[in-house]
Amino acid sequence: MSTVTVSAFIEAQAADLWRLLTDLPARADWLSAVGAVEVLGAGGFGPGSTWRETRVRPDGGVEPEEFEVIEAVAPSRLVLGSRGTGADYRITWTLRTVERRRRGCTEVTVEHEAAPTRPYGRVLALILGGLAARAVEGALRRDLADLALAAGPARSSEAA
Repeated sequence: MSTVTVSAFIEAQAADLWRLLTDLPARADWLSAVGAVEVLGAGGFGPGSTWRETRVRPDGGVEPEEFEVIEAVAPSRLVLGSRGTGADYRITWTLRTVERRRRGCTEVTVEHEAAPTRPYGRVLALILGGLAARAVEGALRRDLADLALAAGPARSSEAA
């Protein structure tokens, strides 16, 4: 299993960030790498909720990804799962209120875990592991920057 973790401080309340993260139809409005979102189930947001995002790759191509909410503890923890080709993914968003420069803000940490499910997934992980980890890290940092921008003025700073 490979794991990539990134964090940022965002000058916004955790509840406001939670609303952005869990408003599925609006995800395409603030996530620059998402072209479209299709909600696949009816009902409110919570464990079992599913949707499909069309993500734009750095090379300009598009790739659909389906996500399912595994755990949702408002406004502090969101765990998503996604089945990929040759690997299963788990993305954990953790929001923690902190005081920074005498102001309240939220430390947002995103952890992306990939577990190969097929033999060729394990081989690819060995061969392309470092390259894939850098690509995932870049995508997570972009998503955090987009979240900060959507939450208000671009006043976030990376922590790790």
